[in-house]
Amino acid sequence: MPLKDDRYTYRVTWSEEDQEYVGLCAEFQRLSWLDQTPEAALKGIRKVVEGVIEDMKHSGEEIPQPIASKRYSGKFMVRVPPEVHRNLAIQASESGVSLNRIVGAKLSR
Repeated sequence: MPLKDDRYTYRVTWSEEDQEYVGLCAEFQRLSWLDQTPEAALKGIRKVVEGVIEDMKHSGEEIPQPIASKRYSGKFMVRVPPEVHRNLAIQASESGVSLNRIVGAKLSR
């Protein structure tokens, strides 16, 4: 039975080492599925996630919430060297915007 309301974050990429496509799930970072086509790799990783969730339900483990369902505040702290902080503050001042605005613009590139 397919996983109901599967809203997990999947990615398929080529594995040069394995010479196959690898299906990955961001919420279950230790899981993967290798296959010959991207479509088969996606189908495989979704099936693996489905099985792991069933096992977690039976053992009473907490099931990860899909990233897409989480709410984000838009705030997080980043530590940078003092000279980087100074350079960003100068750029912000010269541009007539806040430090948050200049850093946000650089991160969104």
